[in-house]
Amino acid sequence: MNNLATYAANPEHSIGRLYPEPPSSTRNAFQRDRDRIIHSTAFRRLEYKTQVFVNHEGDLFRTRLTHSIEVAQLARGIARTLALHEDLTEAIALAHDLGHTPFGHAGQDALNECMRDFGGFEHNLQSLRVVEKLELRYAEFDGLNLSFEVREGILKHCSIKNARQLGDVGQRFLDKTSPSLEAQLTNYADEIAYNNHDIDDGLRSGLITVDQLEKVELFAQNLSQVKALYPKLEYKRMVNETVRRMINTLVVDLCTYSANNIAQHQPKSIEDIRRLPQLIGFSPEIAAKNLKLKQFLRKNLYHHYKVNRMSAKATRIVKELFHTFFENTGLLPDEFQVYAEQEKARAVADYIAGMTDRFAIREHRKLFTVEEYL
Repeated sequence: MNNLATYAANPEHSIGRLYPEPPSSTRNAFQRDRDRIIHSTAFRRLEYKTQVFVNHEGDLFRTRLTHSIEVAQLARGIARTLALHEDLTEAIALAHDLGHTPFGHAGQDALNECMRDFGGFEHNLQSLRVVEKLELRYAEFDGLNLSFEVREGILKHCSIKNARQLGDVGQRFLDKTSPSLEAQLTNYADEIAYNNHDIDDGLRSGLITVDQLEKVELFAQNLSQVKALYPKLEYKRMVNETVRRMINTLVVDLCTYSANNIAQHQPKSIEDIRRLPQLIGFSPEIAAKNLKLKQFLRKNLYHHYKVNRMSAKATRIVKELFHTFFENTGLLPDEFQVYAEQEKARAVADYIAGMTDRFAIREHRKLFTVEEYL
């Protein structure tokens, strides 16, 4: 990339992989990482994992896969604007949700509760675990053997206790240093994508309405622009146009404010970036408006009684699967039975976390419904 900033991550100067490999003759290290992620089993499973709506509730709702693709698209555009490495941002974006459980946050919370006495469960750490250990594709190592910079970007947050056990990628949490700008911006691209696609899915499902959203300033401002320009626009196009403009508002502000931060601190290298406070972010005005949007979604969509009902079912499924497999590891697939001999609770958690929504529902039926075999 000819216009790469001096402080951008550079694959030619990567910190490297856990297991050294000869370089590819056709791809840089971050491209190679992206390709490995796309071909992984965990990535394919994202097609049938959802965040708010269970997979069988409708074909048009976002899945973890479509969300990851949207994050990658936003991240690449932001990286290009800021002269950062696009391939690295894309790899981080595509990998950031690999460790998510079935049934979104309800599934994660349930599994974390089950694992309370065994180190807990957190999807961010699980994503790292997937790429470092659980993917079994290569003869010479477990995991995908990704570059340090991609693994660093996957690990967005981490407790000091866990950081001490994670080696190189955990060190920055102990040293209180910053990750690459590519990692920082991908985190914001994730937030922009899920807030806005949850609005879209929430409106499509009927769980929230445009009238409700007009009380949220970020939505109301963009909706008023659409109505002024296109007073006779039909509902579907009006919503799409409004969401599109909201995304643009957030992305432009992020790029502008972040570029000003970078210019103010004048980093010369990625080592400077690591020593500086995080430079990627929204302006205070847009950050406040975005927070109001998140609060609205939490209250009106994520805690809607219909979503709560789905979450209650998901919690029951995950907990019953965990306790059943934990009490009788002979019910696990063969490869997990072998693993369970060393680390039973973690083996059960890994198996459940890797399930799609519909597979978890099927497994639950097989274990608890007699009619399944009649």
